[in-house]
Amino acid sequence: MLSMMKDFIKGNPDRKPKTHIPMVTFTHDPTTDAKITWFGHSAFLLEIEGKSILFDPMFGKAPTPFPIRNQRYSGKLPFEIEELPLIDAVFLTHDHYDHLDYGSIMKLKGKVKRFFTPLGVGSHLKRWGISPEIISEHDWWSEFEFDGIQFACTPARHFSGRGLTNRDSTLWCSWVIIGQNTKVYFSGDGGYGPHFKEIGKKYGSFDVTLMECGQYDARWAAIHMLPEETVQAHLDVKGKVLIPVHWGAFTLSLHSWHDPVERAVRAAEESGVEIATPRIGETVTVGSKSYPNSAWWHLAGEVE
Repeated sequence: MLSMMKDFIKGNPDRKPKTHIPMVTFTHDPTTDAKITWFGHSAFLLEIEGKSILFDPMFGKAPTPFPIRNQRYSGKLPFEIEELPLIDAVFLTHDHYDHLDYGSIMKLKGKVKRFFTPLGVGSHLKRWGISPEIISEHDWWSEFEFDGIQFACTPARHFSGRGLTNRDSTLWCSWVIIGQNTKVYFSGDGGYGPHFKEIGKKYGSFDVTLMECGQYDARWAAIHMLPEETVQAHLDVKGKVLIPVHWGAFTLSLHSWHDPVERAVRAAEESGVEIATPRIGETVTVGSKSYPNSAWWHLAGEVE
């Protein structure tokens, strides 16, 4: 704790970009192709088999109830919430503020059909006025079907809590999504561990994985993977294309803001892993012959 306090006080001038990072304006295109649009940090939209599914839709300006100097890098979102299509389901991985945001849920709740959460997280939604009838909570290894798509609530190595008195009172998880022709894995938050190989053995391979890659430090690697572990976890679950997430929006650690993607790209190249690096708001079609892989973060004036 002493070393961490010292480093946080010392700071790092590269912890956030000097200018707003580039984005692509999101436009909903209702085709039958499976598509993924990353909105920064861990929020993304999965469009699969005619369904629109949001994961960890944190659309607020700051990842904390006390937004002091920690604003979203892009300044704004690549869309207005009102412009989003009708959302068939919202899936949450845990209850931390940078994944479960009150303001975002309040703006979304009128256009969401169902909410799926790990055990206990639904209590927050109920307290915020979401009908219990549209909330479904799941334990690890729970399998279920929603509108013809198969899902599994799978393990993660993390923690939960939104205050001083409710640490680990709710569950955290990762999610497996299995459509007729597409399989996607979302790691949620967490440290590297043997659960990835278990998930890969049971459900792999995956066309795309969205793996946590950011807000790490060697001193808390048990709850947040290092980028090299992100690539190994992708290999463990038998992923084909890796999209690193949990970066590009907020400063929650000590590393440079672009360090996660730089290290993940290097590790992916060394391991022969195909990695996609879409800009915020850029839609990726699953199964494409090529995926976006430009080093767009250079345009933020931080990386030479």
